[in-house]
Amino acid sequence: MPEIDVAVLTADYFIPWGIKLIQALLIFVIGRMIAKLVVGLAERLLKRANLDDMLVGFIASILRFLLLLVVIIAALNALGVNTTSLVALIGAAGLAIGLALQGSLQNFASGALLVLFKPIAKGEFVEIAGVAGSVEDIRIFHTTLKTGDNKEITVPNGAIFGSVIVNYSRRPTRRVDMVFGIGYDDDLRQAKALLEEIVSNDPDVLKDPEPVVALSELADSSVNFVVRPWVNAADYWTVLWRITETVKLRFDEAGISIPYPQMDVHMHRTGDDD
Repeated sequence: MPEIDVAVLTADYFIPWGIKLIQALLIFVIGRMIAKLVVGLAERLLKRANLDDMLVGFIASILRFLLLLVVIIAALNALGVNTTSLVALIGAAGLAIGLALQGSLQNFASGALLVLFKPIAKGEFVEIAGVAGSVEDIRIFHTTLKTGDNKEITVPNGAIFGSVIVNYSRRPTRRVDMVFGIGYDDDLRQAKALLEEIVSNDPDVLKDPEPVVALSELADSSVNFVVRPWVNAADYWTVLWRITETVKLRFDEAGISIPYPQMDVHMHRTGDDD
């Protein structure tokens, strides 16, 4: 049995492998420290840009994972491991995962854009993706709305950013659009004066912009007035309901009718009866 030359074995194998191992450990330790510093700096910059904390945490997690992956590959390369096939394998796996999670990634990207551009915010009343409600929470993948009758609606962020967003709360004031009809035999000037009085006496109607009361249409069954006062956004429903009720009561007192749709049917005889 041949003798093993320890000195040769040490010089040819142990020392080179030991040096590579030390180099790999140094790359791993120092790389982790650098990655931690980079992630911390990125978090501070993102928070300084007033991004949502959840989005900042998610971006930081992705950045931390990518940097750590680079450090591990560099450490393996220092050990002499062929990382070309490993990188190709990771790329193929990433592509497969991306295709499998295409919908989720779209929701994530849309959630990031919602947080970044802020077309909606928590507490605002909005209409998005065919539903309306108050925004309760904006998460990375979905947004939660609460309807007026206390239903909870979860909408994927991809559907939100890909549709028209109507934000009823973003502007401080809103215009209340109402239509009131009177009969053709009623006093036009009296009805208009009553509508102007009701609107001007309402405590929540703003003086500027000036409210509009105007004859808008000679309809089939009624003469229609448009009534368009401006109010603070929070007073919209209160003013709408109060003015509607007041108009009905005042019209009844003044003897002004509010007609309902009617159709006159005329029968014509086309021949002699048997």
